[in-house]
Order: sequence, then structure tokens, then C-alpha cells
Amino acid sequence: MLRIVLVRPGQTEYDFQGRIRSRLAVPLTEEGTRQASEMVQQLQALEIQAIYCGPCQSCQQTAETFAHALGKRIKQMDCLANLNAGLWQGKLITEVKQNQPTVYRLWQENPEAVCPPQGETLGEVRLRVQNALDKIWKKHQKGDGNVIVVAPEPLASIIRSEILQTDFGDLWQAERRCGWWELIQYEKNAVVSKV
Repeated sequence: MLRIVLVRPGQTEYDFQGRIRSRLAVPLTEEGTRQASEMVQQLQALEIQAIYCGPCQSCQQTAETFAHALGKRIKQMDCLANLNAGLWQGKLITEVKQNQPTVYRLWQENPEAVCPPQGETLGEVRLRVQNALDKIWKKHQKGDGNVIVVAPEPLASIIRSEILQTDFGDLWQAERRCGWWELIQYEKNAVVSKV
């Protein structure tokens, strides 16, 4: 069975400040670089077949840390681009909470009912995620193995939700997660579990 190592990239300045990164090109901080190196150490015992990442700068930098240590090439996938947060991009999460409390609460309780102003819906993101997972599955379905997918939040929570068929959880809290990983068994069209 295919196992996906879902990696959240190391910390950026936006993560540290509590800002919505969305698709902005934000590099890793010194702490983010340390986190990426630490994750490599934790995962070196796994036999990794491939490394996939989205186009954002922190994902690429984190994936490069893995690629260098594991001797693998990175496969960048545009369909792993983060959620387009539109006019929320670059704003502090607390700023959205203060200025748009109803929308903030709705995004927390029922995120599929909200579209960030001039952004994209979670339904649109889910279609991209399904496309990415289909491509990864087709490439690796012939046997057991581990692949790394480096994805920023909230995209990583959406990927996790698609694989495990669970709720997204609190995407505002997810927005602040960085520098950690989880191993998830993935079988196309089957409900699977976290390893």
C-alpha cells in the first residue's frame, strides 16, 4: 500500500507572525530551516520513492532539504499550490477575526461555505488535491512504498481530509502549523487510516 509522508514546510516569517501566507513567496526562517533538517533526520529510516511539492517557496526549500539528504529529485506539482486566500493573503489572522468576525467564525465552523474575497473555494481546492493524488497514485500504485508530499497549510489539512475522508478541522489553527509530518496510508477510493 502506498504511504504518503505529508510534510508541512518549516516555519516562515508569516507563520511566526500569524499571517495568512496563501500563495505568497515567503522563505523559511532560520527556525524553519532547522525544522526541515530535523524532519529529514526523523524520516531517514524510511525508504522514500519520490518527493512531491507545491510551487511555494517554503515548500520548495523544505523539499530541497529532503532531496539533498535522500538523493532524490523533486517533482513540483502546480495542483499542490496553496489555497488562494485572495484579499486575506498577507493579513494577520487576528485582523480577519476582528474585522470580519462572522466570516471568521463561519470559516472555522463550516469552511466549505466560505470563499475568501477574490480567492477560491475549498471545493475548487479539493478538485486540485484529487488531481494531485490521482497522479501520485498512478505513478506509484504498483507496489508498497513511501512518497513525501510537502504542502503548506491549509492545503495539507485538505489533503489529509481527502485521504482519510475526515473533516478539515479548524483551518485557522491549521494555518499556523509548520515544521512537522505525518505518515498516512493511501489507497485510491478507499477509506484508510493514519499510520
